[in-house]
Formats: sequence, C-alpha cells, structure tokens
Amino acid sequence: MTPKPEVAIAILYQGDRYLLQLRDDIPTIAWPGHWAFFGGHLEPGELPDVAVYRELQEEIGYDAPQLALFKRSESETVVRHVYYGPLVVRVESLVLTEGLDLGLWSVEDIHRGWRYSDRAQAERPIGPPHQELLLSFLGAAIN
Repeated sequence: MTPKPEVAIAILYQGDRYLLQLRDDIPTIAWPGHWAFFGGHLEPGELPDVAVYRELQEEIGYDAPQLALFKRSESETVVRHVYYGPLVVRVESLVLTEGLDLGLWSVEDIHRGWRYSDRAQAERPIGPPHQELLLSFLGAAIN
C-alpha cells in the first residue's frame, strides 16, 4: 500500500483575522480556485516541522518567528500537519509567489465560507477541509 502524501500547512493569524491564499485555477492541483492555507508537500525525508517553515518562506517570503502544531489531520487522500502562529508583519510586505491572491479573513468570512478577491475579480469559496480546520481552531481558542 502506497503511503498517503503529507503536507505541512499554517494557520497564520493577526489579531482576530486569518491569512489565506487563493489557489491558482489549475485543475490538476488540490482545491483549484479556492481559498486555502499556505503550505505544501513534504520533501522526501523532510520533517513536517521543517517543511512548514520552508513552505512559508517559498510561498510568501515569510520567516515565521514561532509555529506550534495544532493537529495532525488525515483524510482518505492526504495527511495534513497543521501548524499555527502569529503573522507579525504587514500583509502588504508579503511577496506572493504561488497562488492568485492572499488576504486576511475575518471570523465572519470563515463562517460564511467565501470571500471576494480583488485580483481574481470574483467571490471564491474556501476549501471545505480548510474551513473545517479553521472552525476547529477557532473552537479550540488557542491563540
């Protein structure tokens, strides 16, 4: 049996708002055109604790000062290592190198499940597993 792919993703927050990425409209990627977390696949032999920092640096040029493991979540298709930590820089200072857009979501946006993207000029939904993880995080009252 082939092991499931593993990803390391980050819930980054600034006050009571949460940073999400609008994924590219590429049909071959997971959740194309949906809002999701920053992060990605683990490299061969890479630990999730290392991968999450690498992915944030690669995708938005962000050197997170501190991330903690929120949970490990397994679906039929993927294993997610979900980390969380504060976003300590202005969103405008981030350099988006992957995806269509990025933005801070309010708790209301998360519950509603969609948000307008200026760059895409459209309302786009959040990926259901990402919404579920955020709601779980909000319920845990960690930050």
